[in-house]
Amino acid sequence: MKKTIYIAISAVLVGLTSCENQLDQKPVSSTTAESFYSNTNDFTQAVNGVYSKLTSYPSQVLWLGEMRSDNLNVLHDGNRDWQGINDFSPNITTTGFIANAWNDNFNGIFNANSVLQALETKGSIITDAALRSRFTAETRFLRAFYYFQLVRTFGKAPLIEKPLTAVEVESVLRSAVADIYKLIIADLEFAIQNLPASYTGANIGRATNNAAKGLLGLVYLTRSGTTYNIEGPGLNSNEYNKALILFNEVIASKQYQLLPSYSSVFAYDNENNKEVIFDVQFMSSSNGAGFPSHLAPVAFWTGQGISNSYGNGYGSSNFNVSKELKASYLTNAADVRNAFNIQLTYSQPFIKKYIDVAKRGTNGRDWSINFIVLRYADILLLKAEAILKGAQGTQTEVDALVNQVRSRAGLPSISNVTFDNLLEERRKEFLGEGTRWNDLVRSGNAVTKMNSWIKNDGILTINAVTPDFLIYPVPATEIGTKIGLYQQNPGYN
Repeated sequence: MKKTIYIAISAVLVGLTSCENQLDQKPVSSTTAESFYSNTNDFTQAVNGVYSKLTSYPSQVLWLGEMRSDNLNVLHDGNRDWQGINDFSPNITTTGFIANAWNDNFNGIFNANSVLQALETKGSIITDAALRSRFTAETRFLRAFYYFQLVRTFGKAPLIEKPLTAVEVESVLRSAVADIYKLIIADLEFAIQNLPASYTGANIGRATNNAAKGLLGLVYLTRSGTTYNIEGPGLNSNEYNKALILFNEVIASKQYQLLPSYSSVFAYDNENNKEVIFDVQFMSSSNGAGFPSHLAPVAFWTGQGISNSYGNGYGSSNFNVSKELKASYLTNAADVRNAFNIQLTYSQPFIKKYIDVAKRGTNGRDWSINFIVLRYADILLLKAEAILKGAQGTQTEVDALVNQVRSRAGLPSISNVTFDNLLEERRKEFLGEGTRWNDLVRSGNAVTKMNSWIKNDGILTINAVTPDFLIYPVPATEIGTKIGLYQQNPGYN
């Protein structure tokens, strides 16, 4: 999969010979797409192209999620692109990270819609009906994934289910979040029914039915979350039992397990291990990853005598793990996640979870490690969340689920786990995996916990958090494309 996943559909359709270029082009016309498909291999390459925009996912969840949360208090040394994100500024409509999140997810959706249309009109070229069904299911899984990212990031978004021209797109309004969820759920339900349980060989890394179940369970939890009286991802829909059923099915499959060692989950020589349910595939040189270097200060590299090309380009900025989080880890010195997740010997502790200096590539954008999107520990703790929020289950079950994760971390068992306990356990377990911000928003605790953290950590640079800031603004470039088509999200200038 690492060798094939990056074949970008646009590059394929315009006849480029390299299969290593990541998709970063404007959509091709549907006429060109229709003329491209002549055999099964063409469809294989096109589906791989739908996966290609996943490569931007780590940057989205680190810069827009981890950066936004109470895990980090970042100190900038000038006018940096991420500064307004960290500081909850209302003036971030032109921030590149935000525009990239919008564009990358919609490019992924365009690719998905193009392939789905081709499967409808020319899919008979694929003589293996099971493979044709799998291609459709993979593509619909990915479309759901991209739309879920848009809903959690921006709230309302244009709902597009087929390839459109630029002129046609200019007449599509943003749809209500509830309507986007209908498409997400329908796509994931189809994926559950038509994706295999696992793959072998070069296909390892593709979406499975358990990945679709886990993602749909998270969708139900997110829909059930607090509305905050904004048009964001929470609809207060009380679908916790629906989520629970899906998490139980993933667990009952017995395909996954907690690895005995926390660090081995993220080892470069142990990718796609038994804990991984879905991840984004990277390989050095041709399609290396940049995310290990994102939140590591440049001075860390130069201090070790390593080229500053391994830094993130942000000079002397420091990406400090918050005082509150460091103190939380240290409530039990035995927690193995502390030393693995955080660079403790540096003057300003930062997240170093994905850094293995011996495994570095040619620069800071050339790491070969995959980025895990969903793993078994997440399913266990999400199941505990569903029960605590009202799904069928007992306190004993919740305690047992949480203690499985704590035991692996070297911590003693606890009883009568509360929702706050669970949030804190998730915070420590998934540091650097981009879950904390979404956890806070979904739980209904984002505003209170963020403002409490800002006060308790004595932070003077971050503005007070209001419900409006729980989703991001529509990028200014989109607002300006056709005046009046989109209304800006409240709270932003």
